[in-house]
Amino acid sequence: MLIAIMILSTVFMGAWLVLMSRITGDDWRLAAYSRVLDNLSKIEALSEKAKIRETTHSSYRRLADLWKRVMPGDGSLKKADKLKQDNIRLQQGHLRTVHVFEMPGYVLQRKFEIIGKGGIHKNIMTYCYELYGKKYAAYKTKQLLARLLSYPIIGIAVTFMLGALLIGIGSDTAGAAILAIGGILVLVIVYAMYDELRDRVKKRRAEISRQFPNVASKLALLVTSGMVMDRAWKETAYSAELELYKQMRKTTDELDNLVSPEVAFGNFVNRCNTKETSKLASAIVQNISKGNAEVGRLLKDMAREAWQERRHLAKRDAEKANSKLMIPTMLLLLAILVMLMVPVAMNFSGL
Repeated sequence: MLIAIMILSTVFMGAWLVLMSRITGDDWRLAAYSRVLDNLSKIEALSEKAKIRETTHSSYRRLADLWKRVMPGDGSLKKADKLKQDNIRLQQGHLRTVHVFEMPGYVLQRKFEIIGKGGIHKNIMTYCYELYGKKYAAYKTKQLLARLLSYPIIGIAVTFMLGALLIGIGSDTAGAAILAIGGILVLVIVYAMYDELRDRVKKRRAEISRQFPNVASKLALLVTSGMVMDRAWKETAYSAELELYKQMRKTTDELDNLVSPEVAFGNFVNRCNTKETSKLASAIVQNISKGNAEVGRLLKDMAREAWQERRHLAKRDAEKANSKLMIPTMLLLLAILVMLMVPVAMNFSGL
């Protein structure tokens, strides 16, 4: 058994070293560019966080001034500056912050084109298209696939090496435990990376669906009051800083850059990927030549249906919350009964 484990460890470590030796400049550039995209996403999130904090502080200016004297500086802005400096270094060719452990995955994708034709690649590409847009989806897909391919190789190699070492010095139980726990841990980490992406997409879709009734109501109000559709779309898009409004602003930018409405709203549907936004975009595109009267009526119907669906969703969420609270409630009741019955039983036993 020890020999088999050592052979497997040697095979995986050898494969890892061979892949590391096959890394090219294109692989490093892809990894560096993906790292830059990660930093840009973090910078945007930190900037929004700082903006929200500044808005909140402006509402309570005296408390804000006191807080600034007690806690000078803004941690979000400092982190954003560090990420900007990191991006500058990456663009200049300094690759210290690139994760070396994911580089063999880029080599495997370059060597074996079949990896880019599988179902997992297709699913990841769809998710990345929604989260990062068409321009960056391919880079983020390659990055995640590189991690999904690289981490199991080095993880299994290290696990087998530690297991073989412990078994070799006589700790068979500890070695077997390392092999079992390490193997399970590698699988969990790999699945968690994929599941985290899918979970982000689901939460984003749910967020867009929750915001849709407000958007539909605003569009219906503006259009029925006489505003043209393009202007109503732009006014609504810049009325909030939520996810759906941001996607609407991207569509506005495309329309301002003379992209055809069919293409612009098609991209909007692909980025949001919800039934509500698909229905909205289809109605707008189909009724561009029919005037505001028809579009206004459709928007009113959509807004009414969206609010009804939101109420139904709220009821379903409340029912789910009640069912989830049932078990803790029963456990609490059981604990109270034990606390009441134990003293009574002790008194009877004392008699």
